[in-house]
Amino acid sequence: MIRSFLDRDTERFAARQQVEKWSPERSQAAFRKLRVLDAAEVLADLRVPSGSRLEGFEGNHQGQHAIRVTDQWRIYFRWEGGNANHVEIVDEHEPGLPG
Repeated sequence: MIRSFLDRDTERFAARQQVEKWSPERSQAAFRKLRVLDAAEVLADLRVPSGSRLEGFEGNHQGQHAIRVTDQWRIYFRWEGGNANHVEIVDEHEPGLPG
């Protein structure tokens, strides 16, 4: 279950509010992935569907994970206590990425 968001745009989007900088195509795919993330009871639930490409990180980003929305977009989060925390939708082509 999603417990917290890292940025306002992702939180507004998850609440079904429009985020103008995001295209309708991206919005549909991202909302589907957020529903999958919210429904997950254990981290392994995010390995299906395989198109999500669940990734885990080490080093400075240990404990952080991501699932793929598109080739360019990811949903980053921390899996803590059986919940997704600090959820953020990120453009991989923008500088200052979390990963």
